[in-house]
Amino acid sequence: MKLSRLYSNKPDKLGPVTFASGLNVILAEIRVPANRKKDTHNLGKTTLGQMIDFCLLSTRNPKFFLFKHAPLFNDFVFFLEIEVLNGSYITIRRPVTEATKISFKHHSTPGKDFSDLPEAQWDHANVAFDKAQKLLDGAMDLRDLKPWSYRKVIGYLLRSQEDFLDVFQLKKFSGPHSDWKPFLAHLLGFNDELIQAHYAKEKALEEKKEEEKIIRRELGTTVGDISKIEGLLLLKQNEAEKKQSILDAFDFQQADKDKTKLVVDDLDTTIARLNGERYSLMQSKKRILSSLEDDEILFDPESAAELFAEAGVVFSGQIKKDFEQLIAFNRAITDERRGYLKEDLAEVNADLRRVNSELTDLGKRRAATLSFLKDADVFGKFKQATDELVTLRADITALERQREFLRRLQDLRAAIRALSEEKSHLQTQIEADVETQNTDKTSKFSTIRLFFSEIVEEVIDRKALLSVGPNNEGHLEFKVEILDDSGNSTSAGGGFSYRKLLCVAFDLAVTRAHLDARYPRFVFHDGIFESLDDRKKENLMDVLRSYAGHGVQHVITMIDSDIPTAKDGVISFLNRSEVALVLHDENESGRLFRMPSW
Repeated sequence: MKLSRLYSNKPDKLGPVTFASGLNVILAEIRVPANRKKDTHNLGKTTLGQMIDFCLLSTRNPKFFLFKHAPLFNDFVFFLEIEVLNGSYITIRRPVTEATKISFKHHSTPGKDFSDLPEAQWDHANVAFDKAQKLLDGAMDLRDLKPWSYRKVIGYLLRSQEDFLDVFQLKKFSGPHSDWKPFLAHLLGFNDELIQAHYAKEKALEEKKEEEKIIRRELGTTVGDISKIEGLLLLKQNEAEKKQSILDAFDFQQADKDKTKLVVDDLDTTIARLNGERYSLMQSKKRILSSLEDDEILFDPESAAELFAEAGVVFSGQIKKDFEQLIAFNRAITDERRGYLKEDLAEVNADLRRVNSELTDLGKRRAATLSFLKDADVFGKFKQATDELVTLRADITALERQREFLRRLQDLRAAIRALSEEKSHLQTQIEADVETQNTDKTSKFSTIRLFFSEIVEEVIDRKALLSVGPNNEGHLEFKVEILDDSGNSTSAGGGFSYRKLLCVAFDLAVTRAHLDARYPRFVFHDGIFESLDDRKKENLMDVLRSYAGHGVQHVITMIDSDIPTAKDGVISFLNRSEVALVLHDENESGRLFRMPSW
């Protein structure tokens, strides 16, 4: 598939642009001296690529100049004539006001003007946008792109200045790597189905792990053992059945017996134990408080010195110093001991609060149970038993919910293990496929990397390496490097002019490698000679002509200042027959759209 002709329903505003099957130069001539120092000239060479993309059914974007400046362009209808692989032609009609209503006309000869063709004579008229993309995709029959649409490859065929920033990841590929890496791998001859499946497994695994986190949060801070939950649930259900039987029979004799047993065997025993524990804690607290009071040092060296002086006995010098050191030593020991005593006191107080709280709860339960036993009113016992049954059923519901969460958690963990194994298996297959494509000298990838290196070497006399390999996660990493004479990577590819060259080389190499397949055979590059020195410009132009001879249609834009300096008055860099369109800055007639700048 190649470009043939672009025109509009307003030829006085946008004249027809006819494309040759080989090299096509869109030349911008800066004729006004004051404009030569400007970085941009707004003549339309970049806009031409945008118009081709628009006619190839790019998605409507309100920021696109046709819609952003709608009053200027609402009356325009654009037509793009393309040559498909069987040698016939298709003209695509797309208006601005109804940009989602597309029409198609099939014809056998090029150069037709269908701007006045009645709607009834179009093969497909005013087709809805999504259907129109599918119709065009089918008509072009670019099977080498399948299962992707032709729109996926357009970014590599129509490179704007913004798309020269990275060889592989275009501006429109700003989403996750799963949106573009499988397609790029497909272009380079790798098994894209494995890569897509790997990304899908990875996404499913992340979703399961996130679901696991949610369930763990629902369960709370502690994830109980399902066997323990089942056991508690069994006990609660058994107790509830007994309560229900008592209520159904309206006989509280067994309930009285159970309550009595509960008071004697459980509550009283526990209360007695806790009272003993509280007594022991109170004694410990008393001893600690007493120790804290006894730890004071009562001997004062200064007072002792005065007393000895009054008695006429010498108490000074070394004797006083030894006493002071002894007191300091004892005080250090006392301070450390007081610290330990305070820690013990805090623990004792905490245990006392716990014991007192448990005793209070047990006392209330004991009082309620005794009240039940002393209550002669059968209806009061019925009410109390009913309340207990309600509490039991609430506990059962909570345990059943917890059990359900635990079962879901177990299922999720099993699914996570299975997905992890499947992902690992896919990663192994991807690694094997990458190794095969890298080592097979006849593979598509080997062919592309050879073409790529040849282009770079012919232009800058250095080899370039295109490499693809999986990272630790199994995702493909695409790299390009410019090599020195020893084959080592250099930083030359980091500059904008060389990075642009790498983009051009990549697009041409991929296109040439697919010439024997059903794949687009045109490439559009905007301003590829900028920043290159004259000799490299000449080398690159030789490459472009060579690729045109191989069957690649190449549309390039340039300004006249990019033309290398003439030697001996002869300009051999550019043949006028290769110029598809001349733009200039003298007046509005020199712009792509012959109208004031917007």
